[in-house]
Amino acid sequence: MKISFSKYHGTGNDFIMIDDRENKVFPKLSTKIIKQLCTRRFGIGADGLILLKNDPQLDFKMVYYNADGGESTMCGNGGRCLVHFAKSLKVFKSTCLFNAIDGLHEGKMEKENVFLKMGDVHEIVKRGKAYEINTGSPHYIKFVEGLSDIDVYKAGSRIRNGKSYAVNGINVNFVEKTDRGISVRTYERGVEDETFSCGTGVVASTLATVVDNNLRSKKVTIKTLGGKLKVTFKKSGAGFDNIWLIGPATHVSSGEVDVITK
Repeated sequence: MKISFSKYHGTGNDFIMIDDRENKVFPKLSTKIIKQLCTRRFGIGADGLILLKNDPQLDFKMVYYNADGGESTMCGNGGRCLVHFAKSLKVFKSTCLFNAIDGLHEGKMEKENVFLKMGDVHEIVKRGKAYEINTGSPHYIKFVEGLSDIDVYKAGSRIRNGKSYAVNGINVNFVEKTDRGISVRTYERGVEDETFSCGTGVVASTLATVVDNNLRSKKVTIKTLGGKLKVTFKKSGAGFDNIWLIGPATHVSSGEVDVITK
């Protein structure tokens, strides 16, 4: 079977996009096939695969798979790339409302930037000097110094596979405060490696920074390995609402791939 795809990245966090509004692809995509497509050098290569699906009441639905082939929780950069992809297919004109595994999201494009509204965050848990925050996906946030010298794969894997998180996994973010915001490096479960950027991780790291430093700012600039993102938000009691993840989403290529479904 031939499958048409587009390749996108959001600050280096890359995804295979498939238009499955006619529901012809999904029934034939096994975990093995998704993993193969996402494998670098032997497949298209990506941190994840995203299906654009029809939604009976909204503009579209997002279904996200990690590089290991398993369906996963919300992906912020993937959501921004999907907004760009849907716009290119003329699914919506200016703004969109779509469904994902964690609920409703709004999206829009302004020049090179894609704006994605994230879910409200009602709970922030402190674990010693670290934080746990769910921003559509679960995240562990640890503040560090000398971020560039950290072995993110080794340190992140140790936490992700530790006794507390081994069963369900957790994304691990290492955060360093800077004069202009924060720098973040992330070990992602499902990819089981460091990625160039993680949208939900950037949001979680921003909110943890605000809480940890009692900041009054409503906008934070975040530097990742793949580029810069911005997060805006409103403090609401012990939590946050009106959270927007903002940054570029780039179309890399489009093509067809042969998939053996038997």
